[in-house]
Amino acid sequence: MNVEELRELCLSKKGVTEEFPFDADTLVFKVMGKMFALVPLERVPPQCNLKCDPEKSEELREEYDGAIIPGYHMSKKHWNTLFLGQLPPQLIKDLVDHSYGLVVSGLTKKLQQELNNLG
Repeated sequence: MNVEELRELCLSKKGVTEEFPFDADTLVFKVMGKMFALVPLERVPPQCNLKCDPEKSEELREEYDGAIIPGYHMSKKHWNTLFLGQLPPQLIKDLVDHSYGLVVSGLTKKLQQELNNLG
């Protein structure tokens, strides 16, 4: 999966926006204003940071040693960095879904209702 495919996947989810809140090179995807994916556009090889359940993070880092590492410049407990070219596209899709789901489940009931009401 390349960065553009990842971008399309993230934007296909309900309530998602993209922005550059940190610098001109780090694309951030948010659901209802909360980050669930960060993509450093100038990094080679292409990579992204995704939120992840801490136990699942450890399992993924062991299984995909070197291709999934603790989140670069993020909470190492709750974020992973994925090297996109080294992982199966379906796994990346599943981990984007997982990250999005974690963030949505952490939203206030009011924001969750607003998200549900979006077309």
